[in-house]
Amino acid sequence: MKKTAAIFLAMGLVLGLNAQQKVPGDTLRIEGENHFRNIRQLTFGGDNAEAYWSYDGKHIIFQRTSPKDGINCDQIFIGKVPETPDEPFTYKMISSGKGRTTCAYFMPDGKHVIYASTHGGSADCPPVPDRSKYGNRYIWPLYNTYDIYMADLDGKIVKKLTTAKGYDAEATLSYDGKKMIYCSDKDGDLNLYVMDLKSGKEKRITSALGYDGGAWFSPDGKKIVWRASRPKTDAEMKEYKELLAEGLVAPTNMEVWVANADGSDARQITSLGQANWAPNFTADSKGIIFCSNHEYKRGFPFNMYLTDLEGKNIQKISRDNGFDAFPMISPNGKKIIFSSNRNNGGTRDTNLFLADWVQ
Repeated sequence: MKKTAAIFLAMGLVLGLNAQQKVPGDTLRIEGENHFRNIRQLTFGGDNAEAYWSYDGKHIIFQRTSPKDGINCDQIFIGKVPETPDEPFTYKMISSGKGRTTCAYFMPDGKHVIYASTHGGSADCPPVPDRSKYGNRYIWPLYNTYDIYMADLDGKIVKKLTTAKGYDAEATLSYDGKKMIYCSDKDGDLNLYVMDLKSGKEKRITSALGYDGGAWFSPDGKKIVWRASRPKTDAEMKEYKELLAEGLVAPTNMEVWVANADGSDARQITSLGQANWAPNFTADSKGIIFCSNHEYKRGFPFNMYLTDLEGKNIQKISRDNGFDAFPMISPNGKKIIFSSNRNNGGTRDTNLFLADWVQ
């Protein structure tokens, strides 16, 4: 589920980097970002997000919108990670250009990818919600034509992985490539499902009322982490159900949850308030990196944080005054890629950034 500059637009806020202390010699790094070194901007312009590593750490896959380039809603791109400071970052679109796509991920073979797309319903970009009907809050559409597909690196779709009517998206894979975890509303709520890719058999692993999505397996295969909302009051539950019936969700109050890989022993590990989301594991499976706006009552900035599996020892690791999100540490633990509004010249652009990861 993409949640980038649209949040700020929905709130009527102006994006851009306010005056911040930069680190001499590492000009894209902000003072206090001690886990980053040698930050490099990879994209320039548009809305670029959800960049995730291939298993060998040589490529990334991401989604991009850029109306000036004729990309009116998110499409999927892959690019080779530069190995030297002088090597340019080049990328190509591998989705069909039809419909809206989201949440792409490499297969372990490095020759295939998975992503969700609405192209099976229409070649057009699906309409966005009229947020004025909902108090100009950030509302996410649950397009019922989203299904998850497997494609090769030339963009040829080789398999449709989900077929149920409704929202099927937000898929990632176990590190052995055997299981896919994803979000679906096929049973009347937004729950997590784990599918065995070889047999197609699957199991629903969440059941509490609320949005469960954006799940990841730990590299060692023992745990999963995800974001979840848990409406508690009668009014909250009523609103959640009413939005869901319209194919909508308001993901502005979420916390980070952890469970065993089969969904057992599920437990909430953050209680920070507001939106805590986009969690995934560090390369050693011992930490979780996530995004949050909990420090700011007005709902922004969004920054990235690091915690242990108990939700303790939380460290703030990014400090942009706009939007830092979708972090993923490389499989070897040496690099990090993330999306940010930094260095956007006061525009609404969200770009991809690569940095050395310092423990």
